[in-house]
Amino acid sequence: MIEDNDGIRENTAEILELANYEVIVAENGKKGVEQALQHTPDLIICDIMMPGLDGYGVLHAIHKNDAINNIPFIFLTAKTERGDFRKGMELGADDYITKPFNGTELLNAVDSRLKKIGLLKQALAPGLEGVQQLINTFAGTNVLQSFTEGRNTNNYKKKQTIYSEGNHPHGLFFVISGKVKTYKTNDNGKELVTDLFNAGDFLGYNALLQESVYSDTADALEETELALIPKEDFIQLVHNNPGIARTFIRMLAGNVADKENQLLGLAYNSLRKKVADAILLLQKKYGSNMRETFQIDISRENLAMVAGTATESLIRTLSDFRNEKLIDIKEGVITIVNQKKLENLLN
Repeated sequence: MIEDNDGIRENTAEILELANYEVIVAENGKKGVEQALQHTPDLIICDIMMPGLDGYGVLHAIHKNDAINNIPFIFLTAKTERGDFRKGMELGADDYITKPFNGTELLNAVDSRLKKIGLLKQALAPGLEGVQQLINTFAGTNVLQSFTEGRNTNNYKKKQTIYSEGNHPHGLFFVISGKVKTYKTNDNGKELVTDLFNAGDFLGYNALLQESVYSDTADALEETELALIPKEDFIQLVHNNPGIARTFIRMLAGNVADKENQLLGLAYNSLRKKVADAILLLQKKYGSNMRETFQIDISRENLAMVAGTATESLIRTLSDFRNEKLIDIKEGVITIVNQKKLENLLN
């Protein structure tokens, strides 16, 4: 609780303590930031008009520190002009309590914000359901569903291009059904798969969040149905809801470490290890926990693109794996026979 007025600070802290909250108080912005760094609270309530470091400065300092930048932040202020509210929300404030206020208003705001942050600490469901859960938590409305309902979905045939490298994005794609690959092509025409997507996944978000062009090309691996959330709606959503923006970006960027490991493997792994990792990646993306074995129905060219090797080399390695009883191949479909040995294959 950061407030320079002694009476307001003491009374507000007393109300919160009577509601069984543990309250740490600070009489100015500088001490408030220091207390936040020392105690890492679950919530920060801060006045705006303070000498020295005002509330805007406190919020800026909080967001610049990785240890505390995700703590919910409520402004406590007598300033009610629209411009003041907009400035605070643009800086990332989660809520406002306007002076004068009563105890019920204060406790309702605190309780609501703590419940929402508690929901975000729980594991989010994958894909559209998880993002909708996130949006409902912050906005209380079925925002994302309204984006997709009543809009025409797009159907793509196998090998049909969804978007191309270098083009500007028009929206955020959501996979309703089917499978999608993204890939990059070098000057010699060789292709490398950069990611794989399944039903419930989003794609094309990097270009939207970076406000740049697509860095790769997306093709359908089979008949695929996609919903398109328009760019304007997506940008408005993340700009108007700082909490959604922060969490949405973290969730969608969660595969960065996997991509780094994939690139490291492509650079330094042996051919056998690359092919084994490609098979296991497909199992991870498209497998089901309900099945003891996993079958891969994918062209050898696409599998070679995932492994980062020539098609001929891939085919020879698959033949070796079959002879070693690591996999089985019938009518072109690959079945994993010994997953443990594939995972522990020496480089």
